Amino acid sequence: MQLSVIILNYNVRYFLELCLLSVQNALLEIDSEIIVVDNNSQDDSCAMLKELFPQIKLIQNEENIGFSKGNNLGVAHAKGDYICILNPDTVVAEDTFSKILAFARSLNTLDSIDSTGIIGCKLIDGAGQFLPESKRGVPTPWVAFTKIMGLYKIVPKSKLLGRYYAEHLDENQTGKVDVLVGAFMLMKRKLYVEVGGFDENCFMYSDDIDLSYVIAKKGKSNYYFHETSIIHYKGESTLKDGTYMKRFQQAMYYFYKKHFSANIFGSVIFNLFMKIGILLFSFSKKNKEQLKNKAKPKSFLLYSYSSELLDKLNSILQNKVTFYDLKKEKAVISSLINTEERPEIILDTNFISFKESIEFLESARNKGFTFKIIPKNANFLIGSNNSNERGEVIKIP
Repeated sequence: MQLSVIILNYNVRYFLELCLLSVQNALLEIDSEIIVVDNNSQDDSCAMLKELFPQIKLIQNEENIGFSKGNNLGVAHAKGDYICILNPDTVVAEDTFSKILAFARSLNTLDSIDSTGIIGCKLIDGAGQFLPESKRGVPTPWVAFTKIMGLYKIVPKSKLLGRYYAEHLDENQTGKVDVLVGAFMLMKRKLYVEVGGFDENCFMYSDDIDLSYVIAKKGKSNYYFHETSIIHYKGESTLKDGTYMKRFQQAMYYFYKKHFSANIFGSVIFNLFMKIGILLFSFSKKNKEQLKNKAKPKSFLLYSYSSELLDKLNSILQNKVTFYDLKKEKAVISSLINTEERPEIILDTNFISFKESIEFLESARNKGFTFKIIPKNANFLIGSNNSNERGEVIKIP
């Protein structure tokens, strides 16, 4: 078997359904399997999966065992030569896995000693914005400081200041990086098992950094692959609150103590930087809260050919929905930019592929639009306006 896709789920039932539909489409021509590990979700995630995806292997935990243990459990049941760790709040393109597997094989062909580590890809949020954590550097005390203080923004391409987000690479440039994000990690199963998988002492937040670093220390090269993009509704898997900051601090301290404990001075500096970061987080959170209170869109554009769907959406969105021809996208977007209000664009995946949806989000980013996706044969639309907040699910009667 070529590939096993491991998805760890916790209380994101609707995002999981969207994710699984996109993954299934992307695996049609690949000898593969999907394994969902559920960390004792209290919603109807498991019931939905059993009803709509009975062919997918489901592992139900009786408690939330965390990111590391959950994924290690999934990999223990995997049969693929390659594994992909994938978040449930993601949407992949139809050619994501075929492209990235081809890239992995090309690296192995060129490298007789097989020094390839983890391969990641380009992540965008629900508004089409590039997520810089798609590629990162090792968070040494200095690198962490440049991130916390925003110094990396001053001279982003600087080798001294731009290491946190691996600014030596452009978002549209494939190359070697130190750290990849746990939302999408593809590697050989043999390598994952060889290094022991995710460190189970990491409950969350530093696990992907740790695994990337451990693999790099073995002489393997991790790669950021820009030629396929996926949506990551980041706010679904990470609620940014006080608990998050506390756990993040603990996780980062564990990582630093594990790998850099010999540097006592560095440890003191690291703790100082983290405390500064928490203070700055408290201030920035107030601004992010204001984003959540933005007015809802006053109109909607539906890309679909279903008049029945249009009628249903108008019944729940107060007759504010009109059809939208994606083939005229450039002209339509240009004309809409000059309007005072940006409509929300609804993409029906019964009529547009996941790849086209992702490409459209990227092409329309920074234009002030928001987006929702209707999964194929589903009775809801779903989306998230930015990476700092929870997404929205609107059920269709």
